[in-house]
Amino acid sequence: MHIRHWVVRHARLFEWIYKTFEPVIVWLHPMWKKIGYQRVEKPVVVVEKAVKGLLFDCQMCGQCVLSSTGMSCPMNCPKNLRNGPCGGVRANGHCEVKPEMRCVWVEAWKGSLRMRYGDKIRTVQKPVDFRLKGSSSWLRVARQTKGEESPAGGQQA
Repeated sequence: MHIRHWVVRHARLFEWIYKTFEPVIVWLHPMWKKIGYQRVEKPVVVVEKAVKGLLFDCQMCGQCVLSSTGMSCPMNCPKNLRNGPCGGVRANGHCEVKPEMRCVWVEAWKGSLRMRYGDKIRTVQKPVDFRLKGSSSWLRVARQTKGEESPAGGQQA
């Protein structure tokens, strides 16, 4: 069994961890800016990939929506569906493309039911910008919160 399934079963705990962690990342914005976001990107990506890879089987899309998808990474969907399951979810909750795998969205729904703000699963997500693959969503959140990056990932003018 994957750790990601355990995390989904404990989605409320991970929601709390995220709600505690995000303000710290944003609070560190002056330091990230002073060092230079380009310079700090690689070491932060290494840490982010290790942590999120272990816990969520994170695919490092650079646009993390775990807190909106019951702590189930939608990028694990073989079809890269970002807003819900396809029409091929099997009766047992498994994926039509990878029958041995539970559908990411079945897991997402279960996780969202455990979360305090689980209704965020109903928020329509923007399509994935594959140009951001491999970049840090943690640093992107800090830049966006401080108004230095547009939600699409580009620098503000």
